[in-house]
Amino acid sequence: MRHYSEIILAPLVTEKGTLVGETGNQVLFKVAPDANKIEIKKAVEDFFKVKVVRVHTVRLLGKRRRVGRILGQRPAWKKAYVTLADGQSIDFFEGA
Repeated sequence: MRHYSEIILAPLVTEKGTLVGETGNQVLFKVAPDANKIEIKKAVEDFFKVKVVRVHTVRLLGKRRRVGRILGQRPAWKKAYVTLADGQSIDFFEGA
């Protein structure tokens, strides 16, 4: 089993993520592309000390970009919608 810092790369704080968090008690994370749902659930439970009900994952392909004549591509990445149990929450901006 990998360490949770290798699985959870960053929280995603976006408008959609905030809306989903308020309505469905979910939190969004950017996760390692090769992480599966079981690893993500275990990592969130260990790191944040919360109970996870379910995990949905989405693979996002990198966009093609052009700079002059040179074609490139942004890297593909994966995000996870983590549903927390009732009464559980993760606050990323406690001290702010």
